[in-house]
Formats: sequence, structure tokens, C-alpha cells
Amino acid sequence: MQSRRFDQILTGTAIALVLGLTCAAQTASAQSAANAAIEAKVPMPEPANLPPPSAADVAAPSTETTGSTAAPAATLPEPPALPPAASQDVASPAPAAAPAAPTEMPSATATAPGAAPVPAATTSAPEPAATVATPEPAKPTEPTKVAAPADQPIRDALRELISGAKLTHMIERKGDRTAVEAFYASRDYEPLFAGNEGPTAVASQAINHLRNADADGMDPADYPVPSFQSGGTPAALAEAEMRLVSSVLDYARQAQTGRVHYSRVSADIYYEQVAPQPLDILHKIATARDAEAALDSYQPPHAAYKALRKKLAEARGKSDAPGAQIAQGPVLELSVDRHTKQAVLMSDERVPALRAKLGLDPVKDDAFYDKPLADAVAAFQKEHGLSGTGRLTPQTVDAINGKRLERVDQLIIANMERWRWLPRDLGHAHVILNIPDYTLRVYNNGAQVWMTRVVVGKPGVHATPLLSETMKYITVNPTWNVPPSIVYNEYLPALQQDPTVLKRMGLNLVQNRDGSVHISQPPGEANALGRIRFNFPNKFLVYQHDTPDKYLFAHPKRAYSHGCMRVQDPAKYAEVMTGLGMPGHGYTQEQIKGMFGSAEIDLKFTNPVPVHITYQTAFVDENGNLQTREDVYGRDATLLALLKGDHKQAEIPVAHAQPGYGGHPNVKLPPGYGNDYSGGPSFLDRLFGSPAQPAPQGRQRRAQRTVTTQYAPPSTARRD
Repeated sequence: MQSRRFDQILTGTAIALVLGLTCAAQTASAQSAANAAIEAKVPMPEPANLPPPSAADVAAPSTETTGSTAAPAATLPEPPALPPAASQDVASPAPAAAPAAPTEMPSATATAPGAAPVPAATTSAPEPAATVATPEPAKPTEPTKVAAPADQPIRDALRELISGAKLTHMIERKGDRTAVEAFYASRDYEPLFAGNEGPTAVASQAINHLRNADADGMDPADYPVPSFQSGGTPAALAEAEMRLVSSVLDYARQAQTGRVHYSRVSADIYYEQVAPQPLDILHKIATARDAEAALDSYQPPHAAYKALRKKLAEARGKSDAPGAQIAQGPVLELSVDRHTKQAVLMSDERVPALRAKLGLDPVKDDAFYDKPLADAVAAFQKEHGLSGTGRLTPQTVDAINGKRLERVDQLIIANMERWRWLPRDLGHAHVILNIPDYTLRVYNNGAQVWMTRVVVGKPGVHATPLLSETMKYITVNPTWNVPPSIVYNEYLPALQQDPTVLKRMGLNLVQNRDGSVHISQPPGEANALGRIRFNFPNKFLVYQHDTPDKYLFAHPKRAYSHGCMRVQDPAKYAEVMTGLGMPGHGYTQEQIKGMFGSAEIDLKFTNPVPVHITYQTAFVDENGNLQTREDVYGRDATLLALLKGDHKQAEIPVAHAQPGYGGHPNVKLPPGYGNDYSGGPSFLDRLFGSPAQPAPQGRQRRAQRTVTTQYAPPSTARRD
């Protein structure tokens, strides 16, 4: 019984084992089939064309963090097997690309025998590790093509023209060529004036202004303008561009500094001029809203110049017909009968022509020199710097016939040209002395504040020079240091003939060690400079001063000095100038007169005042009338001849030999005048004071032996 029971147990166990193995096999087979179905539904990545893994890929694998945990990519668990029920389509996340060659998906793992299957609803498959995808190697890209400018052919032609030798023949000045090269290189040779369709707007404005250059008394023929043909060849347009550039540069330069250099007119003219830089001119034209306004800005900005420009237009609007010339004859005037007190009218055959010249209407029996005609003659005389007497004198006839000049417009042009020589900025406060008008005017804030009469230099070698300088101080009770030209040309020859002449004139003579001679006159009422000297140091050694010869100011023509300028009312002039040059510390004319004595007193300006000595034979007065004056130095004819000549040559300055003011050794003096003396200060230092030391406050005795005598001026004494 025990044996049978044991056999039954063995048989049951064997049957159970066989049945268990069979069931397990069937289960495994079913799971494999299910896994295969799932794998078939999962999309597999295509192999990536990636480079082999580098050392960095192996040494530093990337990780991905989910929630608060992170699993290394190399140790991620394989996904668990799905239950048999999971035979439907399941969406799985696409595996991340590995840094190395692509690998196959991991196969499902069977559940160990006897283990309970995990329900699909509670199973969470871990996400595959994220790795850094290596980008595909960049393919070489072709450079972006930039469209060439529409004017590229003109640019190329300009580049070739500017870098070639042809530019030298088109633009003569080296400085202009250098500026042109720099200007166009900075803008990649973009044309300023030439376009494919013809001239640019800037070119049209510039051409219009150059063609009307005669409005400023300039000759348009000096500034030729080219033709910009629409559709012209690039080379032709480039050449037209350069020709217009040349004309623009010439115009701007000559508008600012003059068509004629002042040194070609006379040696006694000097102004410090600043020519515009050619590169600045081109930039100004290129950036201006209006090229015409930009070019016009190079003309003088002074109100006096603009008034002359307006008068030039008016003069050209009138007929240029010369009309009948007035013949010379007896002086015509209005007279009054002493007994009847009635006007006596003179009859003359020239009266009809005279009326026509002066713009009066003809009258019946038009042969009498009546009051309306006399008044018209007087007005003409005043406008032309003649005494307004109303008498028809020979001088008045010459003026009416225009004997001094060809036409009024030419006179205006000459004076407009002289304005170009002066500084653009005359000064906030300044002085203008007009030689032909024999007047001195003081301006402040653009308005005239004072005016006085002056005496100027005689025509010839003693002509008053033209210049611009600054008045730095005033000397009360000045010593007259006789100019070397007067010393050696006049006083020493007179001394040889009359050894007492200097003593009688009250002059002191000093001979330096080198033999040169210095003559001076001490301060005093009879001093040739009067009581006040106005100092503006300059190369011509001239100044403004008082004079004891007051009667000369009553003359209509006042050209009597050796070059310096005598002022009619010096005390008032000193009051005005100290008020401008020493603001807050000026002196009244009464205070100035209270300083008169025998000691020099210098009143130094804290604000130096510019002084401009000009030559205006035509100007517009405060009433808007054109005033003309006699060309006392004959400068108009010389200037007009130069303006009509070659303007390229006229621009070139010429050097003039300046008179030497150094020593004149071996001067033989008459008996009583020794010559064993030590040296002294230079004449310039004596005249204007040493620049290294303040001006003396009183007379300083010099180391030289001095001959001092009482002053007794002869009737023929000549003063500065």
C-alpha cells in the first residue's frame, strides 16, 4: 500500500511537471508573438549619416532628467515585456539617436517562470536617454551677390580718370587734385554731378549759379560749365564731372579771396587772407540742401558788399549808351542881382545836354541854367564826393562825362573786388577808414556809432597803405619818432644844408653805434602827432593821431600826410575807443584832455579793436544812395585792367621789396653832432613799444647822447 501510494505521488508529480512545462511554453510563445506584433508596429529610425564618435562623445555621455531623477544613458533598463492582451497598436516614443552609429531596438525579455505578470495599466516604461544630436556638416554656401550700383560704369570711369595723368590737365592746382582724389575715394567714386540720365540736381544748381556769376561782378567765362549728355559714355560723363569740379573750386576760391591778388595792384596793401580748403568746398556742395546757396556763401558777407551788388544790378538795368558828352566851357551858376535881389539866369548851349545827362525833363527855351538844374548839379556833386555848390565847374563836367571810369558798373565791380580782400569777420566792434572818402567810422553790433574826418597820405610814395590790424592801446602825449624814410630822405639832406634846422624844429637827434640816426620830437602841444596817438602795430609803421594843423580838415580833398592818418576830433575818438577796448574802464574826452602834459601815458585795451583801412571809391550811404569818390591813388584803373586780363596769373601774388629800416652806417653829420653813441631800441620798438615790456608810462631817457632844443617850427615844416 505504501509502495502504491508512493508510485501514485510520483506519477502525479510527473504529470504536473509535463503540464507546467507545456503551459509555460505556450505562454512564452504567446508573449513572443505579441512582442513581435508590437515591434512591427513601432517605427524604426533611419540610419543617420553621422561621423564616427569622437573622444568627447565617449568620455562625456549626456543625460536626461525626468522629474527629480536622472538615469545615465548607458544603464537604462530594457523595456518590460507586455502582456498578451497588448496586441493592439501601441505608440512608443522614438528612440534618441546615440552619439555613435545607430543601434537596433532592444528585444523584449520574457517573464521568469512563476513570476506574476505586471498589469499593463500600472506599468510605466522609462523614457530612453536623451543625447546631443550631432548636426550634419555644413555645406559650403555661395557668397551673396550684391547688385552693382546703376552708376557703376561712371564710377569706374571716374576712378580711372582720377588715378591717371589726364587729371593734371583738367585740374591745374596740385592741392585741388589731392582733394579731388581724397573726396571721390571716400565715396567709392560715386559721382556728384554726373548721372546716367544727365546732370544731377546738385549739378543743375551749381551750373545755374556759375552762369550767373556776373551778378557778383565776376566773369562767367572764367568758370566754364560742361554739358552732361543723357546716355553719354561713362568716360564723357566722368570728364564732364571733373570739369565742373574744377570750375566750382575756382569760383569758391576767387569769391572768398579775390580774382586779383592785392599785391599785383600795389606794394602798400596787405591783408591776411584764408583761402577755402578744396576738400571742404566739395563736402559742402555735396551735403548742402541748395548748391547755389553753398556757392554764394563764399562771397563777402558784409552788408556794404551786398548793397554794392544790388547797385550793380540797378546800374546794368539802365542803358549803357554813353549819351552826349558835356563840353567844357565857362562855369555856370545861379547868381543874384545885388540891387533887385532877383536871380540872374545864365544861358548856355550845353544846358539841354546837361539836363538829359542828369535825368531832367526838357523845358521850353531850354538854355537857361535855372534853379532846378543847379539843384540837380549840387546833388550829383555830393554823390560823387565833390563840394555840393551847384556850380558847373570843369571838375563837375569831367565827373558827369565819366572821365574817371568807363561806366558806373565797372566802378562798382572794382570796389566789390576790394571787399573780397578784407577779413570775413570785421569784428564785433571795429573801425573802417575809407581813404577816398577821407572819413573814419566806428561800428559796434553792426551799427555805426561815430564818424570823423581824416587826413590821409599824399598820392605816390606817401600813400596810406591798405591793411587790417588791431588797435591795442592809445598813447596820450606821444613822442614823435620820425619814420626812417623822412629821416634819410628829407631831414638829413636838410641838415647838411642848414645845421640849425632840427634845433629850430624842436627835434632831437640820436646817432647809434652803427652810424644810424634816430630823430624824435618830445611830447607837447606842437608835437607833429598832437596830443594822442592810436596804435595798431603793422608792417607799414603807420598809425592814427592828432595834429596841430586843424585847418586841413576843412578841405574837401585831404591827402597831405606821409602815410599816417590824422583824426579831426582825437579826444572824442579816444573816448569811443576806450569805451570799446576797455569796457567798464573807459575814459570820457574830458578825462582824456585832463591827461595832456609832457609825460607819455599808455591806455592799454583789454579788448583790442580791429582797424580796417580800405579804399572804396564807390559805396552805398545810409540813405541807400550810391556814392562815388575820386580815385585819389589811381587804383581803380589798375585793378580793372587786371580783372580783364588772365585771371590765373592775376591770382598769383608778387613779392615787393620792403623799405629797410635798419642802420645806415657812415652818416656824416654837421659839426656839433657827434657820432660816438651806443645802440638803442629799434625804430619799431620806439614807435609801438617793445613787445617784451609794457609801454612806458613816461618819457624814458635813452643811453645815447641827445640833442635837445626848443621847438620853433618853420612855416615849411613837414609832419607825418
